Amino acid sequence: MSNNREVAKLAGVSVATVSRALQKPELVSLKTRNKVLSAIKKLDYRPNLMAAKFRSGKSGNLVVLVPTVANLFFARVISGMQEEAHKRSYSILLCNTFGNPEMEEGYAKMVHTFQADGVIQLRAYNPFGAEDAGGNAALPMVNACEVLDDTTVPTVALDNRAAARAMTEHLLQLGHRRIAVIKGPKSSPLTRDRLAGYRDALEEAGIAFDESLLCPGDFTLHSGHKAAGVLIDLNERPTAIFCENDEMAIGAIQRIKQSGLRVPDDISVAGFDDIAFAPFSDPPLTTIAQPAEEFGSTAVSLLIDLLEGRIKKAPKVILPFELVVRASTGPASIEETLQ
Repeated sequence: MSNNREVAKLAGVSVATVSRALQKPELVSLKTRNKVLSAIKKLDYRPNLMAAKFRSGKSGNLVVLVPTVANLFFARVISGMQEEAHKRSYSILLCNTFGNPEMEEGYAKMVHTFQADGVIQLRAYNPFGAEDAGGNAALPMVNACEVLDDTTVPTVALDNRAAARAMTEHLLQLGHRRIAVIKGPKSSPLTRDRLAGYRDALEEAGIAFDESLLCPGDFTLHSGHKAAGVLIDLNERPTAIFCENDEMAIGAIQRIKQSGLRVPDDISVAGFDDIAFAPFSDPPLTTIAQPAEEFGSTAVSLLIDLLEGRIKKAPKVILPFELVVRASTGPASIEETLQ
């Protein structure tokens, strides 16, 4: 059976070059790679890449912890991760955790057993737990999308407070004064920050915060549908509803229309995320656009740079947002504007 030394001899290169051509082809010129591949074909060589990875202590795998793969925003984030990982010759191991800490900790242990090199966590929980008690900046992890407040690992996030404030200001500029919010999960930093931005805008406009205009949700279509039913049954219903994600907003629109009301003539509805369905909802949804694919590609790039020693101090990357105005929001009635 042939080996890499015979391949190196036939190709006229070193054994190390053969290894690089197989494991990190981007580091080898196209001309040299072709020589190596031609020699491999002639010798019918079958490289044991698993053994090579074991000897190097690197698997070439990145574990991605996703609270739910059913979430359409996360689907776009994962797409960005896969594209960047492929460019950098890494593979993605996708783990649907349902936000379960024990599952996340179990998958994170793959780093210790050399099945993976690092972890990307998409919610605000550290799966390495006690290992980070001393503020270990060397942990092979990047936290993206929903991030921890106090962490020594690289993070990729949005200024959710500023984005929610921008959306609320848009509704205020349309003359709305009774603006309801369908919130995300109580434990999520996204829920907290988006609610804070909403309150910032109300305070700036001199409008008192009304607790009765808040409804719980969980980022699903069903919860948006249910919450909208509660809000439209209020004695003094809101003229606008800001939903903390698009799926809840689409569910809310459906419930409002089922009740015989019109969007936006009777109630304006706004979302957050700009998922693929947002422009095709009826009516098209006003929302906050996030660069979802960039979340994924940036997280992968940061993790690989961390693993390869190019990061000395954990960066905190803040990505931009955009207010996208569509037909689901419109002017408040004259009566509401004068209140």
